[in-house]
Amino acid sequence: STKMDLLHSNGVLIIQHLQRDYRAYQDFLNFMSHVGDPRNIFSIYFPLWFQLNQVVGTKMIWVAVIGDWFNLIFKWILFGHRPYWWVQETMIYPNQSTPCLEQFPITCETGPGSPSGHAMGSSCVWYVMVTAALSYTVRWKDKSAVTLHRLTWSFLWTIFWIIQISVCISRVFIATHFPHQVVLGVFAGILVAEAFEHTPAIQTASLRMYIKTNLFLFIFALGFYLSLKLLDIDLLWSVPKAKKWCANPDWINIDTTPFAGLVRNLGALFGLGLGINSEMFITSCKGKNSCKKSFRILCIAASLATLQLYNFVKIPTHTEYLFYILSFCKSAAMPLTVVALVPYCVHSLMRTTEKKLN
Repeated sequence: STKMDLLHSNGVLIIQHLQRDYRAYQDFLNFMSHVGDPRNIFSIYFPLWFQLNQVVGTKMIWVAVIGDWFNLIFKWILFGHRPYWWVQETMIYPNQSTPCLEQFPITCETGPGSPSGHAMGSSCVWYVMVTAALSYTVRWKDKSAVTLHRLTWSFLWTIFWIIQISVCISRVFIATHFPHQVVLGVFAGILVAEAFEHTPAIQTASLRMYIKTNLFLFIFALGFYLSLKLLDIDLLWSVPKAKKWCANPDWINIDTTPFAGLVRNLGALFGLGLGINSEMFITSCKGKNSCKKSFRILCIAASLATLQLYNFVKIPTHTEYLFYILSFCKSAAMPLTVVALVPYCVHSLMRTTEKKLN
């Protein structure tokens, strides 16, 4: 439509301005784009928060998974273009006056562009972290504590918005999103996170509930995809465009396709359910050692170190279905490691040490 073309063309002008005038901040902006990567939720934020507060850690995974699922459905409905291919295919520019947008190794996302998954994932998870931190200070009753709470409130929300704005600018700078797509992503993420502030049932969910939720999310997404395919609507229309207009074929990654994100998130949710309902979790995280600071610190350190090793596990991409199966297994192993395997090993080590000392 004319209005959408105008919105996109204005967005291109903003991208050109950023790439021209903020070149000195390129490394920082690329870093902030990595900060907003939803995969950091499972490898960094979750291991830290789950050992500090299991309620917050559990909520974080649910928010991240459901938020990313909604992001996928919205992307399929909105059919949002990405700047790096839109400028090559639009007819609004006269001949030989197509704007030149620089691309980067992280530019060539293959899914639709609206809303931004990085902006949505970043805002929903940081919203959970900020509200969790403030929940401790809101209980303070004396006058000086109330003042401290207000200062803490202002500080944390300022940090929240600085991070969200930086992530949004970085996604626009690398020409993978238009400005309106990142703004939509931020507010959609906040709405999802706020919804889970009023959903306490996830804290007592059984393994059966986790499996039912996984099946519902997968069947709904697959059914939605197949239904529209029967109507000759290809929801993977963006993948050929990405492959055609990406400046470097090596920058195209199957890990950024819509179904790759769905499988990764379903695996993480299943792994969390499996871990929380395991005997290892009950023995270690519900035992007497769970209250000790030394236990939590060791669990955080061991979890973060172990999860970094998963980055060295490269999943073969030559067969798409095999990639999805292995991606599901790898994603399930990460929260299972944080929730059950690492705490159980730390618990066993501490118990053995205590016996030797006695």
